Amino acid sequence: MPAPLPSPRTCQPGTKPRVLIVEDSYMLLELLVTLCEQHGLETLTASSGEAALTLLREHGTRIDWLLTDIRLPGLVDGWSVAEAYRQIQPHRPVIYSSTTANLTHMAVPGSIFVTKPFVIADILRLARMMGSEMEASRQLCA
Repeated sequence: MPAPLPSPRTCQPGTKPRVLIVEDSYMLLELLVTLCEQHGLETLTASSGEAALTLLREHGTRIDWLLTDIRLPGLVDGWSVAEAYRQIQPHRPVIYSSTTANLTHMAVPGSIFVTKPFVIADILRLARMMGSEMEASRQLCA
């Protein structure tokens, strides 16, 4: 029987926004981690859908954003990761990435799609947006 899902995260002053980055390209994963951390985000990483689902089970309520590649090695793709994340965090942002814009699967509501190769300025904007959004929501909770 699967472990129960944790309760959604509540506003916690002083904590950094946390993003789960799911990417099978090691170099791109390292670049994304560096950019996010430079903009005040804490990162969790997975290089497969299966690893991402494990992290979601363990840390799902403490993950504020999901950035996932659609095509991942193994049986679990980015679509499935996003759906699992949405069960835990129904209103938090999801960013899909892929080398192709041919989307044959329905994205979760409120998601963003970025095409690879990334323009670094776009990723920087996303990282800034993530940090600003979380700070704004924390101020509302204070």
